[in-house]
Amino acid sequence: MDRHGPRVADAMQVFDRALVRRRRDRAAATVGRVAPILEDCADRLLDRLDDTTRRFARALDLGGRGVVAPRLAARGIPFVVSADLSPAMAAGAGGLPVAADEEVLPFAPVSFDLVVASLSLHWVNDLPGALIQIRRALAPDGLFLASLPGLGTLQPLREALAEVETALRGGVSPRVSPFPELRDAAGLLQRAGFALPVADHEEVPIAYRSALGLFADLRAAGETNAVLAADRRIPPRALLPAAAAALPQGPEGIAPGLRLIVLTGWAPHESQQKPARPGSATHRLADALGTVERKAGDKAGR
Repeated sequence: MDRHGPRVADAMQVFDRALVRRRRDRAAATVGRVAPILEDCADRLLDRLDDTTRRFARALDLGGRGVVAPRLAARGIPFVVSADLSPAMAAGAGGLPVAADEEVLPFAPVSFDLVVASLSLHWVNDLPGALIQIRRALAPDGLFLASLPGLGTLQPLREALAEVETALRGGVSPRVSPFPELRDAAGLLQRAGFALPVADHEEVPIAYRSALGLFADLRAAGETNAVLAADRRIPPRALLPAAAAALPQGPEGIAPGLRLIVLTGWAPHESQQKPARPGSATHRLADALGTVERKAGDKAGR
């Protein structure tokens, strides 16, 4: 260890998972304060279920914090397990509670035909490994739905904290989590072996009258900083007030930014559509476009 805290020995270890669990344990008593935001995000994610005629009987709610499991039950899914890194959070999530680490899922293969992870995978160190485990827990033709904050989320806060801390200390400590880009998330689904992978994003409109409300909501949801590389010294007393004053304020108040990445993937099954084999086309593209097919390098008019 150095005077700033533990050194990060493994590049894969970005987050202090024990700290994440403790924060979620404490947040189990306060998470109801941010229920409207969690409910909005869960509804946006579960709307994807309306796009399929598939019916589900065994669902896993992964880190839903009390808003996902009741919605799955309301859709007629008879068996819902609610798993969370925090035993206290799992106990109040609404399904059959299981304390489980997303990085080491305790479920047997083909245990579920639906897995939903609403705003719960962004604290995972080995996200590719977690996605592989989720895919293995799905029965063939099972569906995986996930949402997580994407690049751009809390960007005004990130910039304000960096500006103020640079002025106060002459350096910057990571105080807002790194978030993935949309294109990286799409690639992770393919690497994990999901069929028909889709990744898109939505901007969730959120505004606060004051920065204090934003800070209070982050604490209530268990979403405060758990980056291993963060400076563990007590921050300067002026840091948060000065950062709050530096946050841009629009007509609706302070907009922290929530860019929601939504992932959809299916466990492979022989009934699913597959890409055509190269050379298997029965019609020429030139015929469909009403043009003349030419070889590479040929000039028009020859």
